[in-house]
Amino acid sequence: MAASFATLHMLFLVWFLPATFSLSFFFFKAESILNVSCYEKDKQALLTLKRGLTDHGHVLSSWSDHKDCCIWDGVFCDKKTGRVTKLNLYDSRLGGEISGSLLQLEHLNYLDLSYNDFNCTPIPSFLGSMYSLTHLDLTSANFTRLIPHQLGNLSSLRYLSLWNNSNLYVDNLRWMSGLSAIQYLDLGDADLHREVDWLQIINKFPSLTELYLDYCQLNSLNPSLGFVNFTSLQVLDLSGNHFNHEIPNWFSNLSTSLLWLKLFNNSLKGGIPPSIFNLEKLGFLELGLNSLNGPIPSSVGNLSHMRSLYLDKNQLNGTIPNSLGLLSKLETLFVGTNSLTGTVDERHFRKLSKLKNLYMSETRSNNLVGRIPYSMGALVNLESLGLQNNSICGDIPSSLKKCSNLRLIDMGNNHLSIIPLWIGEMTNLLVLRLRSSEFKGYIPQQICQLSSLGVLDLANNSLSGSIPNCLKNISAMALPNSYDISFSYSVPFVYWTIYKFYVESVQLGPKGNEMEYKENLKLVRLIDLSSNNLSGSIPAEISNLSELHFLNLSRNHLMGKIPEKIGSMKELESIDLSRNHLSGKIPPSMSNLTFLSLLDLSYNNLSGRIPSSTQLQSFDALRDVDEAKAEEFNEMACKASLADQQKQVRENNHAQIKSFSTCIDEILLPYTKRIGEAQELPPQPIDAPCQSGLDFAIGRNGQPTIRPGYI
Repeated sequence: MAASFATLHMLFLVWFLPATFSLSFFFFKAESILNVSCYEKDKQALLTLKRGLTDHGHVLSSWSDHKDCCIWDGVFCDKKTGRVTKLNLYDSRLGGEISGSLLQLEHLNYLDLSYNDFNCTPIPSFLGSMYSLTHLDLTSANFTRLIPHQLGNLSSLRYLSLWNNSNLYVDNLRWMSGLSAIQYLDLGDADLHREVDWLQIINKFPSLTELYLDYCQLNSLNPSLGFVNFTSLQVLDLSGNHFNHEIPNWFSNLSTSLLWLKLFNNSLKGGIPPSIFNLEKLGFLELGLNSLNGPIPSSVGNLSHMRSLYLDKNQLNGTIPNSLGLLSKLETLFVGTNSLTGTVDERHFRKLSKLKNLYMSETRSNNLVGRIPYSMGALVNLESLGLQNNSICGDIPSSLKKCSNLRLIDMGNNHLSIIPLWIGEMTNLLVLRLRSSEFKGYIPQQICQLSSLGVLDLANNSLSGSIPNCLKNISAMALPNSYDISFSYSVPFVYWTIYKFYVESVQLGPKGNEMEYKENLKLVRLIDLSSNNLSGSIPAEISNLSELHFLNLSRNHLMGKIPEKIGSMKELESIDLSRNHLSGKIPPSMSNLTFLSLLDLSYNNLSGRIPSSTQLQSFDALRDVDEAKAEEFNEMACKASLADQQKQVRENNHAQIKSFSTCIDEILLPYTKRIGEAQELPPQPIDAPCQSGLDFAIGRNGQPTIRPGYI
């Protein structure tokens, strides 16, 4: 038994050792092939290229004559031959001159110079002689002038992107006929208007799968064209052009291939052809910002793969078809800013369980009526909800609290009742806009549980009671960076960029005017409780909101003093406390508000000096004020009665006080048109004295003067 085992062991060693040696030799040979050095000619060509470039990002610091070029940053070699095949210098902060030495890279098939800055130089025409190229990306590299015809020589090119450069243009596109292998073509932002037959030329590329010609100043989709040959096309972006005609029928040729169609902002007219909803694989359709009219075809229910549907900002009318509720994969739905009528009911949401972003605002005709459907609570994935500017009435259904992923709620400009107590359970909310919706009752304390809230807009309602002192618990407004962290999820909100060119704005009114915040909405921290019936004092705890940018408590019945520590809110850019019953002095701590660009304290009962070191005095309008005169009038404000002040203003030399009163007016009575305010101002007596901003600083109670240019 032992002898037998020894024999087997010996036989195993006899087999194993040669086999091990053979495998070792194989791996050694493979490793030697993998470690082949770069071709010397290619190396010298790259070093010549480096000498012509400016390298602000130090990406080319690894490009050294003492190192193998195959290990340089951005350089890739064939592992067998050592020839350079790929050069990827994307977003490397490069500039300067692109050397013709690139032509010596005979095996280069991939060249990416995108997101650099070549300072408005032309695209090098010699690139058209790099016949091995299959991939050329010059996106956003600050090239300019004529796109060289020589690029048409690249018969092996499958990918070409020239998007977002500086005033690129073509005199014609006939040179493109040589791009017989092209699959991906992006000429976005280039001026193509000189080529009227662009579609006939593109029609010769049956292998084309992605085409981006957005904002190319194209004038026609050639509605008379019966069919197209690029039937492999999956992505088509023609947004931002000037077609000014109906949607052509040739889109029906793409029914088996097209996944993504973008015709946004094209001045398209007429109705939406039902055939466009027969594109059976379509998952993204954007027809927003055109002049399309008529109803939404009921065939929209055929888009069984649809995930994002944009029909907003048109002139569509009629009712929202019930078939819309069949789109079970839908995540984003924009049908707002049309002239749609009727009610929105349970049938519209019966299968939309994946819906994340819903925008049904009707700013033109306010014709969506009725209550918010209870079934909307089944949209558990909903992240943004825009129902503003309709005629929706009644209560906000409690079923919405099931939509715990909601980050934005906008129900402004409707006819609603009370703010529900369960709103405090929506702890992911970043934006809550309920302005101008006839809300009554108190501001619920539960609103303070919304720790991530960055925008709280409850303006122009009929809310009463006091301002909750627990607002200090909203950490996004009190703690640095807490609001920005919540954006790490990259949620595609309704009101900032969802796709490259689509930006929907929210209107907010932090400075008396309604202002628009678009891409920077995620940076805004705002509280607007203006134009309500709020009473009591401004809670001292509000001073804890050190990250707040805009505070508007105007047009209420607030009493007492301005919080002494308001100066600790050092990020404030705008404070409007006007038209209340506030009294006492302006807190000296306001001198700490170095970002303040607007302060409106007018029509209160304030007294005393304007703090001498406040940000107010850094305005350009104040730089030429005679400091002695300013001090004199401040003294007068402290000591004289209102009647004496008015008399003194009339009797003083008008030339001496003109600049002073004007610049104070600009601070305490903002020289801007306020939406809706003009109708509220009672007529001014004919013999009213000239009003200076000084009156507002010291507690003037008279009626305001409508200044020239104010309306």
